[in-house]
Amino acid sequence: MALQVNIRKKFSGFELNVEFETEAGCMGILGASGCGKSMTLKCVAGIETPDQGRIVLNGKVLFDSEKGINLPARERRTGYLFQNYALFPTMTVEENLSIVLPGKKRDKLPLVAEQLRRFQLEGLEKRYPSQLSGGQQQRVALARMLLYKPDIIMLDEPFSALDGFLKDTLQMEMLELIRDYSGDVLMVSHSRDEIYKFCDHMMLLSEGKTILKGCTKDIFRRPERMEAAKLTGCKNISSIEKISDYELYACEWKIKLKTEEKIGDSVRYVGIRGHNLIPVQERSEENVMGIELAGFADTPFQRQYLFQNTDDKTSSKIWWVQDKMDFEEGMHQNIPSFIRFPKEDLLLLL
Repeated sequence: MALQVNIRKKFSGFELNVEFETEAGCMGILGASGCGKSMTLKCVAGIETPDQGRIVLNGKVLFDSEKGINLPARERRTGYLFQNYALFPTMTVEENLSIVLPGKKRDKLPLVAEQLRRFQLEGLEKRYPSQLSGGQQQRVALARMLLYKPDIIMLDEPFSALDGFLKDTLQMEMLELIRDYSGDVLMVSHSRDEIYKFCDHMMLLSEGKTILKGCTKDIFRRPERMEAAKLTGCKNISSIEKISDYELYACEWKIKLKTEEKIGDSVRYVGIRGHNLIPVQERSEENVMGIELAGFADTPFQRQYLFQNTDDKTSSKIWWVQDKMDFEEGMHQNIPSFIRFPKEDLLLLL
């Protein structure tokens, strides 16, 4: 069972050009807002029509521009969870669920009741969407989608309308749902944390184009391209000048760095994630930079520092992420005089 997509669609000043194939489990599409993530799902679902290309689900051709095939959305058996859940506002919870089922009302009721129990919606049958919380609306939308028995589940930014404790709770429920579902799952998000948590494989989308595909953990470990490093959360990126096969000059950071990996001729950038930088107290090791504090930002459990190279004040600032030991930890506590760029953690990027 798999989804194969190879499509193009032009808009004013924008072109969607994506090609991918899902694998067992959940596949994610990660990209910034406006990069074409939701449009890709809408093309698969039949809500939008590509200009050219082909979409095949489990061997069934949904769209083929050359052969003139374009199945209507109702014949594609795709389950689509919209960002706003798309519940019918004038229908009760019970009616929103039963509308996707064929047959008479008396035949639908047992199936609806089963979904109400499964998604903890008992007691809410007669309520309208406006009378539900965001989490309850999402449960109704999921229950309705699964009653349809789709061949693929597509999740469009499923947690963007939620926050805090509710989001964490529903993410755990969604993980269990995905594990129990026998078909393919395709999820789009601008959150790298959500993609990493849910998706075994992923595709990176930038300005309508596929820039990288592969195993999620492998891409986060070695993103290969500068755009991919940014999308996966790397804040420290510099252009380079190659000195030798295992040494480079980071132009923005104004520092020479030795690498563990051989530097290919196509490498144009070097990156390092903030939590991989190591504080040291002297320059006795390689890849060490003298630093001074240039700023910081707080979260409850982490502090993100901005450092300046003390040897060259024109250099770009470096982000260092440190876990806080307690909520009251002082800003200047544990700030080192130097930081080291471990060569095994340097990202060589195209």
